[in-house]
Amino acid sequence: MRWRPGGVSSDIEDRRGQGAGGRGSAIRIGLGGAAVLLVLSLITGQNFFAILDGGSGGTVEDVPYTDGPAPSYQPAPGENELVQFVSFVLDDAQDTWQRTLPAAGREYRRAKLVLFTDATRSACGYGEAAMGPFYCPLDEKVYIDLGFYRELKRRFGAPGDFAQAYVIAHEIGHHVQHLLGLSERVRQAQSQRPDQANALSVRLELQADCLAGAWGHSTAKRDILEEGDANEALAAAAAIGDDRIQRGGSSPETWTHGSSRQRVAWFKRGLESGRLEDCDTFRAEMPED
Repeated sequence: MRWRPGGVSSDIEDRRGQGAGGRGSAIRIGLGGAAVLLVLSLITGQNFFAILDGGSGGTVEDVPYTDGPAPSYQPAPGENELVQFVSFVLDDAQDTWQRTLPAAGREYRRAKLVLFTDATRSACGYGEAAMGPFYCPLDEKVYIDLGFYRELKRRFGAPGDFAQAYVIAHEIGHHVQHLLGLSERVRQAQSQRPDQANALSVRLELQADCLAGAWGHSTAKRDILEEGDANEALAAAAAIGDDRIQRGGSSPETWTHGSSRQRVAWFKRGLESGRLEDCDTFRAEMPED
């Protein structure tokens, strides 16, 4: 991507090295498990993330966080530049939606992005690095441990700056869904039809992929994309499909995010079209994988 370092976004909350409030060790779960816990928490109103906190239960306590990483925090080599890159992508994606979302009848309200290390707290419960990046609609914040990008490269084989940008754009896509009221309608439908909860979750995730692609379309028009960038994002989308993550005995009815082929297809649709109306996964035929 063509970008220049320009400081840290005012929409960044930097909690690196600050911990999660000293509530003890946590159970580590994978990306798919985290998605299931988040859906269950939002459907029922119960904090299923409490199991990650030693089973303490109850509400999420207010933990004071200072502005900036802990004094003792030592960033990894190249991490400070990565923070500036994340800031660039966050601001560009949000600026894009701020310009375009009013056409859908909604004003865009900017989300915050929380940088954390290992674990932190959100209004949706206890967040941990092993869960991967996630969006919490209850506080309208995206959460990410930058170590996820190392995992994206090492574990999933998806390096490159546009692959990293795709991850942020996908989570901002969830924020757009929240602002449009789509997430709430899906949660209501899931509570009414528990047998369709996973299938509805897949369509919500694929729509966020398409919205990430729509932002990518905007960057291409503004000559921010470089040759090979789109392939990086497509590789990232394919790498974190449910069929890739849930290896061995995985079946489509257990998926919550969609297959690699589905994720790539919907990201490409948004990338080629750039139109919000072309990202309606809820009316589209969903091919079998």
